[in-house]
Amino acid sequence: MNGGRPRLSLETRLTLLALLAGLPAVLTAIVLLWIGDYADRTRWTLAVTIAAFWFGVSFSLRNKIVRPLQTVSNLLAAVREGDYSIRIRGARTGSAWGEMIRELNALGRSIHDQRLGAIEAAALLRSVMAEIGVAVFTFDRESRLRLVNRAGERLLAEPAQRLLGKTAAELGLAECLEGEPVRTLALTFPGAAGRWGLRVSSFREEGVPHRLLVIEDLTRALREEELDAWRRLVRVLGHELNNSLAPITSIAGSLRTLLDREPLPDDWRQDAQRGLEVISGRADALSRFMAAYTRLAKLPPPRFRPVNVPAWVGRVASLETRVSVTQAAGPAITIQGDSDQLDQLLINLVSNAAEASLETGGGVCVGWKQAGSFLEIWVEDEGPGLANTANLFVPFFTTKAGGSGIGLVLCRQIAEAHGGQITLENRRPDGGCVARLKLALRTHPLQG
Repeated sequence: MNGGRPRLSLETRLTLLALLAGLPAVLTAIVLLWIGDYADRTRWTLAVTIAAFWFGVSFSLRNKIVRPLQTVSNLLAAVREGDYSIRIRGARTGSAWGEMIRELNALGRSIHDQRLGAIEAAALLRSVMAEIGVAVFTFDRESRLRLVNRAGERLLAEPAQRLLGKTAAELGLAECLEGEPVRTLALTFPGAAGRWGLRVSSFREEGVPHRLLVIEDLTRALREEELDAWRRLVRVLGHELNNSLAPITSIAGSLRTLLDREPLPDDWRQDAQRGLEVISGRADALSRFMAAYTRLAKLPPPRFRPVNVPAWVGRVASLETRVSVTQAAGPAITIQGDSDQLDQLLINLVSNAAEASLETGGGVCVGWKQAGSFLEIWVEDEGPGLANTANLFVPFFTTKAGGSGIGLVLCRQIAEAHGGQITLENRRPDGGCVARLKLALRTHPLQG
């Protein structure tokens, strides 16, 4: 309704327009018939013929316009219903109608291909969702479950038919949806218990917000990592203990045999003294090893305080006296860090560089710069370079005689505790190494 009057349909308006288009000609012909010298029978016969032709042409013109529109409507309705097999035939080149038909047919084919791809992608997604080992849940804005995969069914020990529509609280998953989006929790579910990795994210479906909850069982992975860590620890400890206990056991047996001899040889005191010295030396080495391990395992968390970078680098560089240590000028900045731990870290790097340079008679260069959101400190040496970088950060691995193998491991722990990282690489093929330390840059320019 428009202004209280019924609105005419398109078909009715087309019919009226066609009739009005022919009305002047029809009226003219009838007037000419009546004013002309014609018999009445002729007049009525021609008048009826003209009127019939007028109505026939008008309705034919109406149908020529309406029927193609109905055809297009049927095609669009079929596409809306998911039937892409319907095509409009009879399209001719060079006409507006033909061009429209070709575009509609092409649109139908394109939508069909996209629909087929979407169906195949959805089928693949359902297969993956069903087979993956992580539990996947989706909740609507009312926290009601809308989707769950097989792993989720096993976790809650219920089929999907009984789970869908229930709230997160009813399913015992309310705690999982709250808090940080990525975290690890120790939880007990109807189908399993252990440590779980949780990931919560948001998405929209038909404009309505939903939440996606992914729960991954970390128990087995953590146990495998823990077991592997214990194996490595036992292997390292066993190696070090055997290195010390084997000579102690051997020398103790030799001393026992020596003291059991009758009479004692003249130089038995010297032999016993040398044996005890070896035992004492190996015991001291074992004690140093255990002290190093304790220091590595009990590194305290850093206490952040302002650290003047130029003063820090200069102070550490001045401690090394075996080789020449030069400083490359850098920006005057202050960072937040644990001064004691950072001293220990940089001392280790400079000491390693100095020991490498002693082999070739070269020097050491230390510098720093700001690299984005990080402070980068580098220590370059002129030594022979690194032959193998795979084991640099493996605890207790060392190529130095008498080395503990924890220096670089301790450096990496300190760097990571400060939100940074440490890397070592060769500077050139013929020798030289550079250690790069990156620390999270929470800085402000030095004043004065």
